[in-house]
Amino acid sequence: MSLHTLTLLRFTYKKLKEKLTVSDSKKLFHEQFPYVIPGLYKRIVDEMLVELNLLNHQNEFIQDYLFCIGLTETFKELTKGYKPDKHLDLLFDALCCSSNFKTKEIKEISQKSQDEFKEKSYNDLLNLMKEKSSSKIYPSRILNLGIYTIISNSKDIKGKNESDLSKMIFDAFEELNLSRNKAEKDIGIYKSTLSKMEQAKELIEELRIKEKKKESKK
Repeated sequence: MSLHTLTLLRFTYKKLKEKLTVSDSKKLFHEQFPYVIPGLYKRIVDEMLVELNLLNHQNEFIQDYLFCIGLTETFKELTKGYKPDKHLDLLFDALCCSSNFKTKEIKEISQKSQDEFKEKSYNDLLNLMKEKSSSKIYPSRILNLGIYTIISNSKDIKGKNESDLSKMIFDAFEELNLSRNKAEKDIGIYKSTLSKMEQAKELIEELRIKEKKKESKK
């Protein structure tokens, strides 16, 4: 074991016994992911790191299946097009570990739960979520996006117009005794972020093509 790895393990063990500050988490993250993050994804990674750190400080927070689905699926969507893609597993692991979350456990819970929800109707999904969820769900942006992911994948959601789709999604939050307004805000920002990132990626690709054409003419 290298001295670098040993130092990191000692630091991590020490911090496991206490609450990590955002600074601690960032230090751990960069120790575990010593690569340059493309500019388009830097803000996304930083926001997720801060959010995970803050959740780790909440005594009422529970790492349930909704949180696990929300974290894995939003990470997947927000990092589409990330290069090199071979770094994505390491990036996700660094995000989780730097805030004392267990990557393997989160991925397993997410996958198992999504398999359980697969090919179910909206009503069946809603009833299953009610059965699986504790009476006191700790609200968070990641959890809200987990619910959004589940409902959006229900088998009878396809073909619905935007108005009907929104009603079904936000009615589900009320059925789970969660804030409709908070859900609307979180989902709206998430969808807007995805849209802006797609536009940015298209612009970057256009510029790349133009630059390539200029080079070929020289």
